[in-house]
Amino acid sequence: MYNRAQKYNRIYKNFPSRLPNFTPLKVYESTKDFFSSDPVVLTIGTFDGVHAGHLAVIDVLKKTAVEIGGKTALLTFHPHPRVILHPSNHGLKLLNTLDERRRLLQDSGLDFLIVEEFNLELSRLTPFEYVKNLFAEEIKPAAVVIGDDHRFGRNREGDFNALREMGKMFDFEVIALDAKYVQDIRVSSTKVRSAVEKGDVAQANKLLTRPFPLKGEVVGGQKLGSELGYPTANLKIEEELKIIPGAGAYAVWATTEGGDRKMAMLNIGDRPTVSDSGCTTIEVNLLDFTGDLYGSSLEVEFVDRIRDERKFSSLNELKSALKIDEENTRKLLGT
Repeated sequence: MYNRAQKYNRIYKNFPSRLPNFTPLKVYESTKDFFSSDPVVLTIGTFDGVHAGHLAVIDVLKKTAVEIGGKTALLTFHPHPRVILHPSNHGLKLLNTLDERRRLLQDSGLDFLIVEEFNLELSRLTPFEYVKNLFAEEIKPAAVVIGDDHRFGRNREGDFNALREMGKMFDFEVIALDAKYVQDIRVSSTKVRSAVEKGDVAQANKLLTRPFPLKGEVVGGQKLGSELGYPTANLKIEEELKIIPGAGAYAVWATTEGGDRKMAMLNIGDRPTVSDSGCTTIEVNLLDFTGDLYGSSLEVEFVDRIRDERKFSSLNELKSALKIDEENTRKLLGT
C-alpha cells in the first residue's frame, strides 16, 4: 500500500508543475463557526474542478496573505445556488463532488474553506445584508479578492463597486482579480467540462493539472466479465450532479476502500455487444487484483481514453479487444 507521499508521486508524475501542499486545510461548515486569529484574505466561488485557473486565484490569495501576514480563505456555497433557485431546470453537471473539492483545495495550500449552506433565506438577502451578515459579522476579512464582474445578494443586485464601498464601511479592502485570470477561469471550466463529456480525459487532466476523479459504490452486475476472464466492478455513482466522461474504454488508476491502488481498465457505455437495454454502465477491471469489492467504495483516476465504445460481432471478438485494452492500459500506466 502506498503512503500519502508515494501516492501523489505516482499521480503527479505527468503533472510536475504543481505538487500538493500538505498543510492541513481547516474546514468550517458555516460562517457562524469561522474564526481566525490572523488577518484573512477571502475569495468567493464554487471552484468546481480546482483547475489551473482556480489555482492561479489561490496563488493571488497566498501572495496577498504573505504581504499582510495573514491566512487564505474560500467561501463557497452548498448546495449549488442554481439547484435551490432552479430545482427543475438547473442543468448542472459538476466536475467535483464537495468531498473532492475539499481534498483538492487541501492540496492547493489554501488555509480555510468555509462551506455555507445555500437556501432561499440566504438568496433573499439584500447586497448590504449579505455583506453585513457573512463578512462583517462572521468572517471579518482584511481583504476580499474577487473579479470585477462579481455579483451578489438578492437577484444579483450587488456589484463590484458596491462591494468596494461596503468594504470601506466594514473595514476590509476589495482587490480586483486581473481580468485575464477571470476569463481564464471561465474558459478553463468550459473546456474541462467539454473535454470530459467528449471522453478526452487527457486534455481535461492537463487543464485540471491532475487526473479527473470518479468515485462510486461497487454493485452487482451480470458477471459476464468473469466469464470473459476480465471480472469487473460495476460502479454506482451516487452524486447525481457529477459529470461522467463520454462512452468508451479508459486506462485508469483504481483505489479500493482499503487503500489498495491498482492499474485498471474502465468502460463507460450501454454494453452494445451483450445488452440492448440502453442503460449506461460504468465497469472497472482492476488488473493484478483478486478480492471481493461488492458494497465497498472505489475511486478511479482517469489517465487516457484507449478506444471508443463499439459493438463486437461475438464474445470472442470482445474478449480479444479486452486483451488489447489490457496491453494498452499497461503501456499507458508505465508497466
